[in-house]
Amino acid sequence: MSLEKELIAWYEKNRRHMPWRKDPLPYHVYLSEIMLQQTQVDTVRSYYLRFLKSFPTIAALAEGSEEEVLKLWEGLGYYSRGRNLHKAAEAMVANFASQVPMAKEDLLSLPGIGEYTSRAIRAIAFHQKEIAVDGNLIRVYARLAEDKEDSLDKIKESCEDYFRHELKEEDPSKFNQALMDIGEMVCLPKALPLCSQCPLRAYCASAEDGTMLSFPTPKKAKEKRKEAWTVLVFDYQGEFALEKRPETGLLASLYQFPLAAGKLTLSEVETLLKKEKIPFEKVEDLGTAQHVFSHLVWDLQGYRIFLENKVTEKPWVWANKAAMKKSFPVPSAFAYYLKAVGLK
Repeated sequence: MSLEKELIAWYEKNRRHMPWRKDPLPYHVYLSEIMLQQTQVDTVRSYYLRFLKSFPTIAALAEGSEEEVLKLWEGLGYYSRGRNLHKAAEAMVANFASQVPMAKEDLLSLPGIGEYTSRAIRAIAFHQKEIAVDGNLIRVYARLAEDKEDSLDKIKESCEDYFRHELKEEDPSKFNQALMDIGEMVCLPKALPLCSQCPLRAYCASAEDGTMLSFPTPKKAKEKRKEAWTVLVFDYQGEFALEKRPETGLLASLYQFPLAAGKLTLSEVETLLKKEKIPFEKVEDLGTAQHVFSHLVWDLQGYRIFLENKVTEKPWVWANKAAMKKSFPVPSAFAYYLKAVGLK
């Protein structure tokens, strides 16, 4: 048997069962690929089903508001994906008859779709001969070929060439998904790979030599920048103050509790409130939390501030628990404080 036939035979018996594979329409494949960027499969499953229930078609997604999309995205992270998903749906309605286009140049013209995602959609949804190269596939390839290349661009190119050459007769959809499953289930990244279960073992140079953990060449992790913030949870009779973040940048267009720079003490918060002429009854220490982004770490200190009167001079919106749950997308960076005041 050839590499591709060994791979597909393994896939037919061992594939992961995921909701988007049950009915792999182009929209379903597209939605799943966007959600799976930087996010684990087990996390995505429930979001995918809930999202598809609210927006069963591209046209329905385009008709929805960005805030509705972001509310459904709440907790999934990397919120630019949700914003781009909505913008891309509008573009598909306007330019592609409310359908996901097949042509690569058309896919790449849509917000949020890059080289990898375009290839995954073309291969999985449209059965085109493409290889969707991501970090998992690079690891599988590097071990198969014992490729020590440390240039990401060069090893991506070699990886694509290798698997494109091996893909001769089989369905590109199954071939790509089989490779994805090998990378997730067998050729593990930070533990000894399960070589005895791998259908590609006979073709793998590193399995033969016992050098699996030496490939691909390890990359030195970048140190994350740190920022300190004080989270101000203003509470007036069960309504909470929220402010909308800017339309661009980190957590764009999402809602948050007002922030003050640095980690303030309780007395410093009280001084700030008096300076801002915000009438308060008492301040309650909610403790510290940390949120880790891909490139940044937030060190947080939170306070619940019980107000004597509702503040109307600030650019805040006020929402009770029901309204926050339904209408205001708040990122998971504030999950600790939402829970601390009974909003989650």
